[in-house]
Amino acid sequence: MSESGAGAKQDAPKHGGVRKNAALGRFELEVDGRTAIADFRVEDGVMDFTHTHSPPELRGKGVASRLVRGALEIAREENYKVLASCSFVADFLARHPEFSDLAR
Repeated sequence: MSESGAGAKQDAPKHGGVRKNAALGRFELEVDGRTAIADFRVEDGVMDFTHTHSPPELRGKGVASRLVRGALEIAREENYKVLASCSFVADFLARHPEFSDLAR
């Protein structure tokens, strides 16, 4: 039986709201009507993050880090190893050893 009413706990969106857009080869995170993106390509079981972009209005708010964290969680769920051609993703991985199992 689930809880309901004002005291019910709401689950956070999976992966912090990050979604994979396979058709465009990118992960997306929408915040305040703007979309931050992390481009990727896949080859031989390796997901290579090639570029990240946050609109100027979202910079300095941790949005890119949320995006990359969610994208890496999805990559892990889908059993990919990760290559970080993008310097932001490389720096994120260096600061977050909990994702070291993904490194190619």
